[in-house]
Amino acid sequence: MLSLDALVRLRRDMGGPAVPRRLAMPEGMTAPLGCDAVGVPARFGPLLLSRLPRVGCVYADEAYWWWIVPSESDYALEWPASVRYTPGAVVLDAPRLIHRSDGTVPYTPPIPLYLTLCRVMGTTPTWSRQMTA
Repeated sequence: MLSLDALVRLRRDMGGPAVPRRLAMPEGMTAPLGCDAVGVPARFGPLLLSRLPRVGCVYADEAYWWWIVPSESDYALEWPASVRYTPGAVVLDAPRLIHRSDGTVPYTPPIPLYLTLCRVMGTTPTWSRQMTA
């Protein structure tokens, strides 16, 4: 008899569809504000990491680097088109932790992340765009 974990691994090995799962926070960390994840195309990950003044937990898979932000960090922000915002930090596959927060919470501040993302990706922040009547 196979365990559920063994069956999931077997399905992945056979090229089955990825299973959505919540990113696991490192031991000893709490997320009092809940958590969401901002998925950035992997090619931009190192640029962001080197430019942010404070970085929380960051996970990576082949395609995306996932930044942990407080829940509802998408409120009133229009993240750039190639960025994935996932409520509850639910992602496909199993990204690995590549950067751990220095504190006890896993968050990267969302506004500096948003502004740095816009700068690196060459997009204009939503509130800076001209409005037309």
